Amino acid sequence: MVKISIVIVNYRVKHFLEQALRSVRAALTVHPMEAEIFVVDNHSQDDSLDYLTPLFPEVRFIANAENVGFARANNQAMALATGEYVLLLNPDTVIAEDTLQEVCQFMDTHPDAGGVGVKMLDGNGRFLPESKRGFPSPWVSFCKIFGLASLFPRSPLFGRYHMKYLSPDEYHRIDILSGAFMLMRRATLDKSGLLDEDFFMYGEDIDLSYRLVLAGYHNYYMPTPIIHYKGESTKKGSLRYVRIFYEAMLIFFKKHYPHYSKGYYLAVKFSIFFRAMLAAAHRIVAYPFRHRRQGEKRERGEWYILSNEAERIAGLIPGGPHVTTIESVQQLPMPRKGSALRYIILDSGWLSYREIIDTIQQGCHDRNRFLIYNPHAHVIVSPKEIYKQP
Repeated sequence: MVKISIVIVNYRVKHFLEQALRSVRAALTVHPMEAEIFVVDNHSQDDSLDYLTPLFPEVRFIANAENVGFARANNQAMALATGEYVLLLNPDTVIAEDTLQEVCQFMDTHPDAGGVGVKMLDGNGRFLPESKRGFPSPWVSFCKIFGLASLFPRSPLFGRYHMKYLSPDEYHRIDILSGAFMLMRRATLDKSGLLDEDFFMYGEDIDLSYRLVLAGYHNYYMPTPIIHYKGESTKKGSLRYVRIFYEAMLIFFKKHYPHYSKGYYLAVKFSIFFRAMLAAAHRIVAYPFRHRRQGEKRERGEWYILSNEAERIAGLIPGGPHVTTIESVQQLPMPRKGSALRYIILDSGWLSYREIIDTIQQGCHDRNRFLIYNPHAHVIVSPKEIYKQP
């Protein structure tokens, strides 16, 4: 019997996806279990499938003739999945060799669990608060929209949106499972239904998490760390992103809280769009200044490599900066405030994915930037860009 079905939706992120698939392959090699892997390509219109198909013969690739959205693409694969558990995984993630074993064992020993999420870190080791969230009820939405959640982030009354009053290093019951890593029981999905395709992108994980609870199950958070680049390729500062995200929240609100008065709904709708426009305006105004500052910091940054092929890797770095080879991040002195950024490249051919994730988590600092070298493709993957030979 297939233990786990892994579903990944791709849209023009072939090198991120290759890295994710290699980490999944490593997990299934170190801790073997019956698994099936689906990749649904949402009409990337690049060479993603031509490039990846021969590299991963164990993966079932599905090519869509158009971009049908996150929910529908995942549903395509989930309808074909035969595993006891179904994992929705983003293409811009990196899991450790023991991640799949740990989450499956947790589900095996918690029959009340409809699904489980994990501790997500961004590409530089910072904890991502969407790893554990509360349902956007009218009160939670009000606190989020009007800033009470930001003023009192650790209050169970006002800060339920991101549940910062719960330790990220402990197990908890939570409300929402992030669609970036969402492990669910197949039997639960048969009761709750699959993703709601009214959500094109964003919000569908909140809706499904809610329906898992309505089906009589609990959702859990595990402090098992993974890397999630958090959709760097989706241009989250764009007006399109802001519009789609907040429209998704309105779909959820209207679907699950229809008994609230029309006046209340319109007030919430106005508040959400007002907040969205402020966020979009801020991003647009700040972008050129942020871009210039990042460029300046990159030019004067210090480069370090954890690898036994440092010279080969250094050839991919633009500008040919001086590079220092190190054996661990602990060798580096604690950076001073205002010092140059430090770019630290981790070789996935030399380090295990567990070692890479632990190194990024332990070395998290506002002056450190981590990159991962893929020796198979001879590319460097970073949260913002891909370094490769022209």
